[in-house]
Amino acid sequence: MSLTACNQASKEDLDEQQLRADLAQKLFIDLRYYCNEPPAEGPCKTPMTKLPPELAALIRDNGVGGVILFADNLVDVPQMVRLTRELQQAATSSKTGEPLFISLDQEGGRVARIPRHLGTAFSGNMAIGATYAERGTAFARLTGTVLGKELKALGFNVNHAPTVDVNVNPDNPVINVRSFGEDAEKVAELGIAQMQALQSEGVLATLKHFPGHGDTAVDSHTGLPRVDHDRQTIEQVDLLPFRRAIETGQVETIMTAHIQYPALDDSLVTSSSGEQMLRPATLSRAILTDLLRKEMGFKGLIITDAMDMAGIAHFFAPTQAVIETFKAGTDMVLMPVRLHTPDELKSLPGLLEDLVAAVKNGQLSLEEVQASAGRIRAMKAKYIAPEQISEADAVSRAQAIVGNVRHRELEQQLSDASLTLVRGAEGLAPLPQNVKQLHLVMPDRGKCLAMQQALARNLKPLITTCSSLQGFDADLNMVQLQAADVLLVASITPAQSAVERGGMEDMSLVSAEALDQQAQQALLPELIEGAKALGKPVVFVSLRAPYEISELATRADMVLATYAYNTHLLSEEDSPAPPIYGPAFESLARFLAGKIDASGQLPVSVAWD
Repeated sequence: MSLTACNQASKEDLDEQQLRADLAQKLFIDLRYYCNEPPAEGPCKTPMTKLPPELAALIRDNGVGGVILFADNLVDVPQMVRLTRELQQAATSSKTGEPLFISLDQEGGRVARIPRHLGTAFSGNMAIGATYAERGTAFARLTGTVLGKELKALGFNVNHAPTVDVNVNPDNPVINVRSFGEDAEKVAELGIAQMQALQSEGVLATLKHFPGHGDTAVDSHTGLPRVDHDRQTIEQVDLLPFRRAIETGQVETIMTAHIQYPALDDSLVTSSSGEQMLRPATLSRAILTDLLRKEMGFKGLIITDAMDMAGIAHFFAPTQAVIETFKAGTDMVLMPVRLHTPDELKSLPGLLEDLVAAVKNGQLSLEEVQASAGRIRAMKAKYIAPEQISEADAVSRAQAIVGNVRHRELEQQLSDASLTLVRGAEGLAPLPQNVKQLHLVMPDRGKCLAMQQALARNLKPLITTCSSLQGFDADLNMVQLQAADVLLVASITPAQSAVERGGMEDMSLVSAEALDQQAQQALLPELIEGAKALGKPVVFVSLRAPYEISELATRADMVLATYAYNTHLLSEEDSPAPPIYGPAFESLARFLAGKIDASGQLPVSVAWD
C-alpha cells in the first residue's frame, strides 16, 4: 500500500473521541476573570477565586491540559489550596480522568503572582546575577528551592520560570531585571541551577523565551519585536543558555517568544488581514522543530507564550494562530481563547472542533498530535500525583511553608547580598554622625513609608522627610531639602510592563503608569542639581534596571543599585500601622547604617563618563 493510501486509511479509521482528547490536552487555558453576566460596558474584570460550576464543567467536559492563574485569582493560603484542589478535581472527574497542569508566573522580583505579604517573592533574577561574583549559583539554587516548596504546597505543579533571556539591550522594556544579566554563560549557569531546584521540589520549570527576548526594544505584549542578530550572535548570546540547559538532559519545558528572527526563519506567513509577514518564532517550524527539536535535541514540552499578546493576537485570529503554532511543533498553547463569560465559554469546544477538522483535512499531522499528547501525559505522570491528604491538612501544611520565617530571611539575605555600590561611598557610607536629617525623594508614597520605616529600624536618631514623585509638591520639597543634610533620590526605570501587572488585561493601567513615569524621570536631574546648588550631598538609588544611572546619576555623590523595589504590608502583630516592608529598602538602610557592605556587582554594563 502506498504512503498516501496508508494516510488515507488512518484518517478513515480515526478515533475522533481520542483525537479530541489528545487535542484538548494541548490547550492551556486562562481563568483569570469570570462574570456570570456580561458587564454592561467593557470586558469582565471579576476575579475567579472560587471555581464556579460552569468552569468546572468546561474543564471536565473538554479535558483541557492545563490552567494558568494570576494574582487576581489568589487571595490567601486556604483559598489558594481550595482553588487548586477544585481545579484538579474537575479535571480528574472527566471521562479520561487526566490530571491538570496548574501553573502561574512566579519568577520572583517584579513578576510574582502569590500575594507578596503571603509568599516569598525575592528580588528577582538580576539581583541574583549581582551576587554571582561572590556566591556563584547559590542564590539561584536557594530561591528555586523556596519557590518550588511554596508552589507545591499551594497545589501548583508548573512554574513559568526561570527567564533565561540574555539582556543585552538597555532599552528592553519587558525583560530587563527579569534577566540574570548580559553574560550568556552566567545566565545559563544561574538558570540551570534555579530550574533544577524548582524541579527537585516537584514543580515543573519553564525556560523562557525561546529563542531569546533579551535584545528587544519592543514588548511583545504590545507589538511584534524583531531581532536582527546574525547566526553567530544568536548562537553565542540568545541560544546559549537554552543549549547549555538542554545538554544537562533536565529541561522539561521551554516557552516560545512572539518574536521575528529572520536569521533563523525568513519565511512568510499570511496574517488574518491578508498581509504577508515574517513568521514569529511561536509559529515557526524552522525554529521550533528544525532548530529546537532536531538540531538542539530538545525532547520535552514546548509551550507558547500567551496567545492574547499583541505579538500574535494583532495579526492572527485565535484558531489560525493555534493551528499555525501546532504546525510549527508546539505541544501546548497558552491562553488560546478568552473564557471570561458564559458566551465566551462556547469558544473552547468550538476551537476543539476546528482543530479536529484541521487534522482531518491534513492541516495538522495526526502522528504529531498523538506524539505531542504522549509527551504531555508522560510529563504529567512524572510531576502530578494524586493528593493523599485532606483539604484541612493541605491548608495546614501550606500555612507552615508559604512565606515562613526561614524563607523571609533568605529573601532579605539575597537583597543584602545583591546591593551594589556603583560609585562613591566616601563620607556617606556609613552616614556620618553629623548627618542629622535625610530628605528622600521616592517614586510614590508607599516607597516613602518603606524607606522611612527601614531607616527608623536601623538609624534611630536620624530624622527623615520624604517627597513622593506622584503628586510632587515642589515648594514643600524645597523646604524639606533645605532643612536636610543629605538628599537620597530613588528611581524606577523602565515602567512596569503588562507581564508584571498580570497580562494583557492590564494594558490601560500600564500605559497610564508609563506616562507618569516619564514625567518623574524628567524631574530627577533637576532635583539633583537643586540639591547640589545648595551644597547637599546626593545619594542616587536605582531601584530597578541600572542602565538609568548613566543619564540620571551623573551628578550624584554616591550611586547604588538594588534591582528591586518590592514591598508588602506586615500584619498588625508584626509592626505598628501602616507597616510597609521592602527587602531592598531594608538593605539600603542597613548599608547607610554601616551594618552591611554593598558587595553586589553589576551584571550588565552601564555607560559612565
